[in-house]
Amino acid sequence: MSEHKRVDPRALRSKRMLKHAVFSLLADNVEISQLTVQKVANRAELNRATFYLHYEDLNDLLRQIVHELFDDLSMKVEPLLQVKSRNEQEQLATFLSYFYEYRKVFAVLVEHPGFKNHLSNLLKKTIEKRREARNINTTKSVASVDIVASSLLGVMMWWIKEGTEYSAEYIADQITLMYKRKYM
Repeated sequence: MSEHKRVDPRALRSKRMLKHAVFSLLADNVEISQLTVQKVANRAELNRATFYLHYEDLNDLLRQIVHELFDDLSMKVEPLLQVKSRNEQEQLATFLSYFYEYRKVFAVLVEHPGFKNHLSNLLKKTIEKRREARNINTTKSVASVDIVASSLLGVMMWWIKEGTEYSAEYIADQITLMYKRKYM
């Protein structure tokens, strides 16, 4: 017999419904501070007991959502580290598309300093790895990693809050023009 515990499909479905309920509530402009277990359970059409079967409290659910978002973002960033690739523009657009897909969640979560710092650090590490792979030395003629990451984060946040009429491909083109592939 396998040592791995078999996962109940109903538990997976309930967790997915609860997470989607959070996304739905945030999309309705409910502030994160106004979320309650009852609101999430009601939106998911589940009861509070089901919620507590899977999560300790609302913070536990939010923490798991954040971890999943960053795991997914990290997977989307990975192709960008392959600097020899011919389709960097497409890879950047794929990363931005994920960001756009969850724009309402990111727009709320980025207001939390810890989340914003984590996202900024992800961008900084990506920039540093790309520079290392391209043998770009950090001389005076190259913008600092902090400045590049902050400006990228600023562009992404502007896009998901105010520039939503622009496609991920357009934003990827603009970012590429801005940095001309030299600084990233």
